[in-house]
Amino acid sequence: MSFLSSLECSEPCGAGPYDPAKPHHLCVCGAPLLARYALDDLRATWRPGSLEGRAPTLWRYREALPIALDQEPVTLGEGMTPLIHAHQIEQATGVHTVFVKDESLNPTNSFKARGLSVAVTKAKHLGATCLSVPSAGNAANALAAYAAQAGLTAKVFMPRDVKLPFIRECELYDAEVTLVDGLITDAGRAAAERGREHGWYDVSTLKEPYRVEGKKTLAYEVGEQLDWSWPDWFIYPTGGGTGIVGMWKAFDELEQLGWVSGSSRPRMVAVQAEGCAPIVRAFDAGAVRAEPWSPAVTVADGLRVPQAIGDFLILRALRESGGTALAVSDAEMVEGMRELGRLEGISAAPEGGATFIALRTLRQRGVISPEDSVVLFNTGGALKYLELLGSDG
Repeated sequence: MSFLSSLECSEPCGAGPYDPAKPHHLCVCGAPLLARYALDDLRATWRPGSLEGRAPTLWRYREALPIALDQEPVTLGEGMTPLIHAHQIEQATGVHTVFVKDESLNPTNSFKARGLSVAVTKAKHLGATCLSVPSAGNAANALAAYAAQAGLTAKVFMPRDVKLPFIRECELYDAEVTLVDGLITDAGRAAAERGREHGWYDVSTLKEPYRVEGKKTLAYEVGEQLDWSWPDWFIYPTGGGTGIVGMWKAFDELEQLGWVSGSSRPRMVAVQAEGCAPIVRAFDAGAVRAEPWSPAVTVADGLRVPQAIGDFLILRALRESGGTALAVSDAEMVEGMRELGRLEGISAAPEGGATFIALRTLRQRGVISPEDSVVLFNTGGALKYLELLGSDG
């Protein structure tokens, strides 16, 4: 039994719905597809109390995930990461309540484990045998690991200047690595061309419907960890933006399920790098979509995304939530890494460091008030970025 009912276009183009029992990627109009569930049926039988005693992984929410209840997920124990009450950050920023959702404790050291666990699971049950992905690093590592767990072949495409630890970790899981001149967008074109030729199953960000389903469990977990109430703000480092899209989707699902009825949604903040900030520029301009950013230059590999296919979904979530978008410098991100480590003992990638700087900046501007509650998302650990922490910064 599965509560997954259909795949729908994220734009009102009139196509679909699509049958989730068959492989699908983008809508015929080119927009991402989103999974829809029989939430009215699910509401009658599924309650927060149903989670009691379940394994502490994202699959504890499997009724709202895209496989049948009797199908086995491809899992390495991802999810249910700590929500750390950051007392020292509260004192340093003057904000009453601050939590850090620490995704560095996922398999392969980042939040990418969530989306790839679900995407690889669904791909396997749809009969795929070879999976491909373009990546700035962390998604490649996660795909390689989950493909190995599933007994499938992985083909990863990364920019040629990707950090060596990302390459070596992919090779550890026996993935085939192709390095491409340019950025992740160039890696995406190369992966798509090779994939079409050989019939590989593409798990690119939002170019299939299921990575976002793994990312939405971030919101399910924060909701459960805060007894089904929301904080005032979510601050999220944004490249491809699947996490924002997924969590915005989760808010809607949880409201329809009746688990958080009457609780205002968090205001969403997208944090980008000054050297690659297409979402910030579009948000400030009031645009519905983001123009490609060139040149895209930042030490935060996960933020070096010059164009996101889900840009309109990210911008919609920011505006509908009453949130905002801002960019921080590379030097500030490294400072944020250090502060998360110094104040809370948290190992943060530059993307996570960016959220600390965003919190401090928004508090200084008066956007976030002293009485507010905030969740920072540390999307990965520092281990693959240790060269940034040298004595010269």
